[in-house]
Amino acid sequence: MHCTAFATADEYHLGTLSQDLASYGYVEVTSLPRDAANILVMGVEHSAKEGDPGTVFFFREGAAVFWNVKDKTMKHVMQVLEKHEIQPYEIALVHWENEELNYVKTEGQSKLHRGEIRLNSELDIDDAILEKFAFSNALCLSVKLAIWEASLDKFVESIQSIPEALKAGKKVKLSHEEVMQKMGELFALRHRINLSSDFLITPDFYWDRENLEQLYDKTCQFLSITRRVKVMNEKLQHCMELTDLMRNHLTEKRALRLEWMIVILITIEVMFELGRVFFLMK
Repeated sequence: MHCTAFATADEYHLGTLSQDLASYGYVEVTSLPRDAANILVMGVEHSAKEGDPGTVFFFREGAAVFWNVKDKTMKHVMQVLEKHEIQPYEIALVHWENEELNYVKTEGQSKLHRGEIRLNSELDIDDAILEKFAFSNALCLSVKLAIWEASLDKFVESIQSIPEALKAGKKVKLSHEEVMQKMGELFALRHRINLSSDFLITPDFYWDRENLEQLYDKTCQFLSITRRVKVMNEKLQHCMELTDLMRNHLTEKRALRLEWMIVILITIEVMFELGRVFFLMK
């Protein structure tokens, strides 16, 4: 069986999404605890394989995780989802930056073993949903991070010619407004990663659920979340230093231009004054 995760947008409208999916026959799973906020769980009528019900986890942060769902059903859900997305991502990027893990139901405690999720077959439905939630939460972080990594790579590509141009003493064709816009993009990306997401700390939900926290942490380790965030922050810091250098350079150029304008105006005034004195002497 397969577990597949996609990040499709910055955010979802979960309330309207729930109503829309229910109108198509999907059933909402309401057994999650109250502190599992910003999450919608829907069951599908026909699973891809026997042995485990098909389930979809929707995270408000803009990611969906499918468990044992047929490709046809997955495609339909993604189409419905499009109407409830805030700032959707490019479709090609969504499908390129997905995560997929195999999973099986077996005896013994649930765990992630060599890239395969092993779910305890003796759990009741509610506990099984909770454990799937823990795995899904980590997968959600991974696909969101993958989208932001792609955004940063695109940004780096857009400014990669600047260091070489500066080294060669060539003129950099960027206006002050363009540089400020790029700095804004970097600050927004850094804010998403470090302040508005769970990349740096374990969510509060797991503090009194040690078994779920272990599943979440192990999956994050397998997906290299911490290392990837560290690499992204290092790249962001380098980009910030470069754009800051460009801003200072353009500010100095503007200051120099103003100084020359003042000098020229003073020169013109002096010439007019000399002309007036010369005229009076005549």
